[in-house]
Amino acid sequence: MLKLVIGWLLLVSLSAFGSQTQLSADSIKRPKKRLVVTDSAEQQVRINRILIIGNRITREHIILRELSVRPGDTVSYRQLPDILDKDKKKLFNLHLFHSADIRMLELQPGLMDLLVEVNERWFTFPVPIFQLSDRNFNEWWENYNHDFRRVNYGLKLYQYNMRGRNETLLLTAQFGYVKRFELSYRIPYFDRKQKQGLILEADYIDNKNLPVQTIDHKLSFLEVRTLLRNTRGLALTYTYRNSFYYQHRIKYGIRLTNIADTVAELNPNYLGEVNTLSQRYDYLVYQFVADRRDVVAYPLKGHYLLAHIQQNGLFNRRDLNLLNGSLSIAGFADLGKNFFLSNLSYGYWSNRKDIPYFNYGSMGYNKILVRGYEVYVIEGPWFLLNKTTLKKRIFSRTWQWDDMPVSQFQFLPLSVFLKVYADFGYVRNYPYYNQLNINQQLADRWLYGTGFGVDIVSSYDAVLRFEYSFNAEGRSGFFFHIKKEF
Repeated sequence: MLKLVIGWLLLVSLSAFGSQTQLSADSIKRPKKRLVVTDSAEQQVRINRILIIGNRITREHIILRELSVRPGDTVSYRQLPDILDKDKKKLFNLHLFHSADIRMLELQPGLMDLLVEVNERWFTFPVPIFQLSDRNFNEWWENYNHDFRRVNYGLKLYQYNMRGRNETLLLTAQFGYVKRFELSYRIPYFDRKQKQGLILEADYIDNKNLPVQTIDHKLSFLEVRTLLRNTRGLALTYTYRNSFYYQHRIKYGIRLTNIADTVAELNPNYLGEVNTLSQRYDYLVYQFVADRRDVVAYPLKGHYLLAHIQQNGLFNRRDLNLLNGSLSIAGFADLGKNFFLSNLSYGYWSNRKDIPYFNYGSMGYNKILVRGYEVYVIEGPWFLLNKTTLKKRIFSRTWQWDDMPVSQFQFLPLSVFLKVYADFGYVRNYPYYNQLNINQQLADRWLYGTGFGVDIVSSYDAVLRFEYSFNAEGRSGFFFHIKKEF
């Protein structure tokens, strides 16, 4: 029975692994003088060599780049264990290793080697696509009567750690409810100082069914045999990571969208003007990321900040001229005795309210929602969100599966958390909806949700969330999610 459960969790892990967002770890900011000393009276130790084992594919410089010490450094003996513990977490957050350990090998008083031992993950994942086309499981189950025709199928190929340099290639061929082809290639760094990187993205999406409007804060779909919408995009992102924990990103891209006249007839504001069947614009994005979480896949300590600002219509403003921005701040605290507290504050703002329906800002996608309102989409030019969770770890264990022939899958960690949570949010409604007297029930008022649940955390960043939520509308229900809360 145990092996059946382990096999099921491993299958979920493989599916979740491909969709996990990764922060690139491509460079470090190091002082010219390599010395870590706080008190001259403390015992000092000099690092002689750094030895690395277990990296069959990963290049050594990818690992060395994440370490705070180098050969020849003189370090406070008392502070060294804490320094190495932080370095182990940085190595783990590369998403290249199941585990990372750094041991001190004393050669003589005041002189030691460091032994870095890593256990590499599996890096090639041809992942079958069998997923719902809706925003989440509960929307599919409640709003669309768990209709299995609303399923996408195909194949995603993830090649992580290409050339051993932490580069990532993603190829997507998806069919079914939405036809999608994607190419993404991430280069963490291309310069000698290992601070600058590039990301190339291209996509082609066909829809024979799509939400053409929002009625009572629920998406209203149109499904036909002919093509309703085609979207194409090309983008290039420049990344600059000048320290362990901070990264800057600048992205430039082009989006081209064409719709069928049926869509424009049902929603004249779909692309902004009556009888408008196409939209083309370029955009420029700047992002700043400050990430000091202990484990990115499921953080329990640390904090995270993401600032995002985007200008849609930079050189071509005829079809769309929109400036928007968002700020996300998350904190995670270890309260002791296996209790943990986490909080997310999120805000979105745009400078225009008279924009096409296709470009509306929305609360209800991905993790930006008040729990208990998963089946709703609440649109507005600006909105606020706060989410707080108190959790207790009740189980944590790692199994070793010796019969597994592939070493990367011989270890299966499993942790279980019980939790309670409380969220609130506010969405300013679009004037277009107020004029038509629609979608006003949940806008321009505070939304509240609370509940309790269980999180199951396993290998390859797999997180299963089972939650029972209550909202301010007096409704309650069971909700299921894959991926962490925030």
